[in-house]
Amino acid sequence: MMTFAKAIAVSLLLLMPVPLLLGAQAPLALQDWDLRSFAGNTDYRMVTLDGSSVLQAVTQDSASALYQERRIDLRRTPYLHWRWRTDSGAPAGADENTKPGDDYPARVYVVRSGGLAFWRTKALNYVWSRQHPVGSRWSNPFAGDNVQMWALNSGAQNQEQWQHHVRDVRADWLAAFGEEIDSLDGLALMTDMDNGGGRARSWYADIHFSAQR
Repeated sequence: MMTFAKAIAVSLLLLMPVPLLLGAQAPLALQDWDLRSFAGNTDYRMVTLDGSSVLQAVTQDSASALYQERRIDLRRTPYLHWRWRTDSGAPAGADENTKPGDDYPARVYVVRSGGLAFWRTKALNYVWSRQHPVGSRWSNPFAGDNVQMWALNSGAQNQEQWQHHVRDVRADWLAAFGEEIDSLDGLALMTDMDNGGGRARSWYADIHFSAQR
């Protein structure tokens, strides 16, 4: 069962810095990420799909995240790019607004640490929702208003097709939290099914920040 820690713990892990893909698009590589387990381990591995090397994530009643803890200058690189794909978007499980339903086939999230005041740490989760329409935002049922969920894809629509996203993180943060920021402290991705149980499989690629869309 997920606790408050799963929602924002990635930002509290002040471990050795790892390289973050900034600027030009670069292949996603497992060695660029650290692993944080919450309930068993999601199986993350590099595979070839559609002729490209991408990250595959398979979960069975488990939750673990890949994360990068590093200062990100949003004045220089405010745009977050990635593409993802899932075969597990069909509506299922408990209400995503509740703790048993806080599972997603794909999520990419950005974090701003509260430092020693850990209760001020905030995270914005971009998710492939199984229930909420695209564009919906809601508070995480474990962490409350400090973690905002944002549905960029929904249900089985476009399932098994690559979906490309570019987000102006500063603008999104202002919309979600009413705060203007110029930096982040971390980036993470996760495919998880630990709360309600079940299996999900997704793929991620081309995650990077840039100065321009």
